[in-house]
Amino acid sequence: MQTIFIMVKCELGKAYGVADKAAQTIEQVSEVYSTSGQYDLLMKCYLNDGEDIGHFVTQHVQTLPGVKDTFTLITFKAFS
Repeated sequence: MQTIFIMVKCELGKAYGVADKAAQTIEQVSEVYSTSGQYDLLMKCYLNDGEDIGHFVTQHVQTLPGVKDTFTLITFKAFS
């Protein structure tokens, strides 16, 4: 299992709708947080080993209505 975090920039007024849709429809999304700063949301996702991260992000997250931009963080080791 691999863990990635996706920072999502949304169209104005769309962050809560994007968060709800992602949490309800994308099974790999385990948590969605609203954030301050350059991005509106932070999504924690668990992908199967070998699953193509780029394909997952472009096909499942970037296509959600209201998403303007994403920034993906790939993790290596969890310490706690």
